[in-house]
Parts: sequence; structure tokens; C-alpha cells
Amino acid sequence: MKITRRLAQRSRLLSANIIIAAAGALLLAACANIGTPSGGPRDEDPPIFVSGNPAPGSLNVSKEKIVLTFNELINLKDAFQKVVVSPTSKSVPRVTSQGKRVTIEFDSLAPNTTYTVDFADAIEDNNEGNPLQGFTYTFSTGPQLDSLRISGRVLGARDMEPQQGILVGVQLPWTDTELPDTAFKKTRMLRVAKTDDRGRFTIRGLAPGDYRVFALEDKDGDYAYSSPEENMAFLDVYVSPTTRSALALDTVYNKLTGKIDTVKERERTIYLPNDLVLRTFNSGLRQQYITKYERQDSTRFFLKFNTKRDSLPRVRLLGYHPDTFIGTLERSEHMDSLVWWLTPELMRRDSLRLVVDYVRTDQNFMPEAISDTLDFFTKRLPVPKKKKNEKKPKISVADSIAAITTSFKMLSTAQQDVHLPLRFEVPAPLERFDSTAIHLSMMVDSLYVPVAKNFIFSRPEVGNPRLFAVDYEWDYGGKYKLEIDSLAATDIYGKPTRPLQHEFTVKESGEYCSLLFHLNGLPAEVPAFVELLNGSDAVERTERMIDSEAFFPFLTPGKYFARVIIDSNGNGVYDTGNYDERLQPELAYYYPKPINVKKNWDKEEQWNLWELPVDMMKPIQVTKNKPATDKRARNRNKGNGNTDEEEDDYFDPTANPFDPNDKATKRRRNRTAGSY
Repeated sequence: MKITRRLAQRSRLLSANIIIAAAGALLLAACANIGTPSGGPRDEDPPIFVSGNPAPGSLNVSKEKIVLTFNELINLKDAFQKVVVSPTSKSVPRVTSQGKRVTIEFDSLAPNTTYTVDFADAIEDNNEGNPLQGFTYTFSTGPQLDSLRISGRVLGARDMEPQQGILVGVQLPWTDTELPDTAFKKTRMLRVAKTDDRGRFTIRGLAPGDYRVFALEDKDGDYAYSSPEENMAFLDVYVSPTTRSALALDTVYNKLTGKIDTVKERERTIYLPNDLVLRTFNSGLRQQYITKYERQDSTRFFLKFNTKRDSLPRVRLLGYHPDTFIGTLERSEHMDSLVWWLTPELMRRDSLRLVVDYVRTDQNFMPEAISDTLDFFTKRLPVPKKKKNEKKPKISVADSIAAITTSFKMLSTAQQDVHLPLRFEVPAPLERFDSTAIHLSMMVDSLYVPVAKNFIFSRPEVGNPRLFAVDYEWDYGGKYKLEIDSLAATDIYGKPTRPLQHEFTVKESGEYCSLLFHLNGLPAEVPAFVELLNGSDAVERTERMIDSEAFFPFLTPGKYFARVIIDSNGNGVYDTGNYDERLQPELAYYYPKPINVKKNWDKEEQWNLWELPVDMMKPIQVTKNKPATDKRARNRNKGNGNTDEEEDDYFDPTANPFDPNDKATKRRRNRTAGSY
């Protein structure tokens, strides 16, 4: 019996050891399988505001240190650029972050004042960088909290680009003793906000009253229009913020069936105006002075001015009679880039001292007549050292001829457009050109025959003496040959021209297309022109509106975009604004979709100018300042601690202002169509 018990005990011990060993083996096997544990889905939620000390919307606040707490570790990104505080002051509050907290420290607080701190998207979570969009904190140092606001968008005047990160602010009406231009230039804007990535803005904390509204690319951070190089916009009318009540419908869905359970009505507050549109422009006013001067080679010298000019400067050569002819002038359209091709006598001089008489402006744009003395030196390349026993290279006859002659260069290709002239140029201005030495012939029955009608020989650009053109009523598909005789011209340095022969074929009519716009919504008597644009938003062609139509013939097939310019002064070119003269820029409006034009196709487009609101006209395909991608826009502002009751549909975070089918967009379109 004892032996039997012992055997049973040993059996039980052996079984237990086997079980333990097996468990250990399984544990080791599990440890040997190295892998990355699943951390769950990627965090795409922004930080959530938890509390504030003092709480948002507090009254009679006296403490100058504000602490805001969030639900997770946060970073404050580009706080100096993105965070704006209203009212503005010379002493900028210090905004920092640590852990889950953001601290705002004021040097001092004004009495009975509503303060608003607009963080834009500066607050983001520490791990994934998800930004908290549009977070705003408000409090008052008095017994009352100013809660009115105005909203809208800022667009470029001509290109209608959403202006991202630009300052928008208000000023109170000016007194009778204050000129409008000096007030905005010397006085800080009272309350401000910055535009988001869609160009939208909301200025909060306004008291009842009338305000001037401005947008400003505030480069120097003084909250005033202190430099004409800053892009800006202004409204011509006073803006008075108000509110109105409206009923909103909340739909509750059954979680199990997904069907509508109940629809509840609730009252909401709408803050007006909420659809302001400001158009930014740059006055183009710059200080006038010489930015660059050099002798480009022995034949010419170059002058560059800081901005366009209304007249040419007077250039004199020291040591010579004041009226001594210096050379042939070549200039840009606005006379800000000037090149003088020197006379043969001056070309041989290694150094020249010239006096330039012109009107320069100082930092306050006050004009002053001055005379700048400038030295020009020819840059001589070092002569390479001759190697021992090196033979002198032989110069061919062709090289010898090239050294003593000049030649024409064709700018037109072998495929000629039927509506354009031939263009060619010479390396240096010409002293003479015998137009009878130019011959144009057309191929007839495999032979070139001189054209029956006279062609037109011209200089197409007033400021460029080296450019020439030959124009003719080209036949579709015709083959032509341009010939210029040897010695037909001589340049100002005595070099005769070599002969030129250029054969080309005019494009067939089937290679072209045309486009006709019928514009509705703009009175026919309003002067305007249409700019046809490529996929880079650059101007390809321009045509005037005649009887509400703009016609573009001889187009190359492809995809185009278009905008109409309201040509206020009727001069046929786009003109910017001028705040000092209270002059708004000429406004542009885009055709809202691309236009595909095929070969041998005449296309007509009905253009209803006010079919979409102004801020939705520009097609997304040519919009450069596109909004940032937001995968979970609906959750961006949940629990953000704002004291605002509710935003208007215009600022629905799920709305895409570039998508006409978006629900919020449709509501805005129905509300604002035709109101601009």
C-alpha cells in the first residue's frame, strides 16, 4: 500500500511538472514572436478645451495671467504669427504653452473692455499635430461683455485668390478734423482677426456702433497702413454689427434603424453682416531710385530703376558737351529698365563717367530732383596664357566673315499662326535697313512666286529698336518663304547683315478653334474686357466686351479659364487701387468652370455673372491658395469652449466654399446671389 501511494504521488508530481514545462514553453514562444503591438486607430481629433481660469466669458476680470487647460498635451505653433489679441496695443501679451496648458500674460488690462484672443489654428496636439481650428477666448474687464461680430472673406482684387493669414480689422468713424488717409496710416486698428486658409475671418467682441473695415498685409506689425508696399483692402461704407434670431431644425436619427426619429426646433442667433467681401490690392507705389547700373559689355550700359517711370531720365557724359549723342536707347514698357547702345567712339573707351538727372523720392515719397554720377567699366576677360609649343588655331573663312558681319534671328517658327506677323531681330540696333531687300513669296504649283499684294514691314515695339515684323494676309495651309538680301542692313557699329531665308507653313483652319462668351448680368454700357487664362491662371489672350459679348478667334485647342475685368476708366488695361485717393481697384469676376475647346470647333458659353457668390466664383483648378485638407472637419470645433452661441452657415466647418453642391454653400448661394 505504501509503495502504491508513493507511485501515485510521483505520477501526480510528474504530471504537474509536465504542465508547468508546457506553460513555460508557450510563454517563451510568445516572447520569441517580436512584433509591433496595435495602438488603435490614428488620432485625428484636435485637443478639446477643458477649462479656463478665469472661465470664458467672465466679467470684471482683473488678473493679468490667464490659464487655459486642454484634455491632452498640446503645442502652440507660430503663436507670434497666428495669435491675435483685441483690442490691439503696443504691448503684445505673452502667449506660451506647457503640458496641457496655454498661458496668456498681459502687461496691463484696460478698464471696461472686452478682450478677445483669437488662436486661429495655433493650438495642436503634441502627438499628431492635429490643429484646433478657430479657437477663441473672450473675457471682459467690466460688467458687460461685447458680443457682436462681423464675418466675411478676403480675396485678391484681380486673381480672386483667398488671402490666407491676412489681418482684418476695424476702426471707429473718424472725426471731422481727421483725414481718412492719415487715420488709417497713423492709428492702430481697434479690433482685429486673421483670415484662415480659406480667406475667411470673424472679428469678435464688437460693441454696437459704426465701423470702418480694412484688410492689411501687416508686414511691420503696427496694425496700421504704414507702407504702400503692403497689400490692403477697404470698404467704402460703414459697417454696423447686428444680430437676428432664427429657427434651426435639429434632426435626431434612430441609432438602430438609421431613420429619422424626431425633428426639433430651436432658436439660434445669427450675427450680421456675415458675408462681407474685401478685395486686396497693392497700390504699386514705390520709392524711385536707381537700383542697378552696369556696363554689360563694351557696346552698352544698363540702368535699372526701382519702379516704373513716367518719363526718361537725362543722361550726360562728363567731359563732353551736354548734348553729345551717347547711343541708341532700348527701354522696357514702363521705362524702368533702360539700355543705351553706345556709339562706336564711346564703345572703345574702357571707362565712362555719366551723370543721370532724374526725380528720386524719399521714404515719405517726397520728390527730389537729383544728379547721380555713375562710373561704368568694361569687364575684360583675362587673356589665357599660351602654352609652350602651342600652335595658333587656324581661322576659317566662315569665322572671318562672322566677325565682321551681323545676322538676323528668326523668332517665329516654321509653323506660322494665320493671325500673327513674322518676327525677327538683330543683335544690335541698325543704322540703316533697306526694306526693298525684303522679299516674300508663296508656293504655287511647287514653285515660290512673289506675293501679289504688298506685305507690311514694321517695328512692332516702340521701345525695342532691334525687333522687326513682316505681316501679310496669310492663307490657311499656305507655304511661304521670307528672304532678306545680303547687305540689306548695317548696324550702328558698321557691320553689314548676312542674307536670311526662312520657309514656313501657315496652320490649317482646322487646327484652330474659337470661343464666344455671352455675358449676362452686366449692363452693356459698362466697359469691360475678358482675360482668357491657361491652367496656371496666366493671361493668354484679352478681348474687349462688345454688346455683352467677347470673341476669341484662332485659339489653340485646349483647356481654358476666364475672368472679366470691370474696366472702370475704359483704358483697356487693369488698374489697381489707391487708398490715398480713395480709389478702389478694378474688380474681376471668374467664369466658374474650365472650358474645353476642341480642334475645328466654335464654342459658345453663356456666362451668368451672378450665378454664384463672389467668393465661390474662382475654379478650384486655378486656385493657388487652396485650403488645408481636413479629414475630420466636423469634429474640429467640438468642445472648443467658445462663448459664441452658434456660427452662421457661412462658417460651417464642413462647408467647402469651392464646391457648389455643398449644403452650406447652397444655403449661402441662395441668400447672397446677386448681392455684390
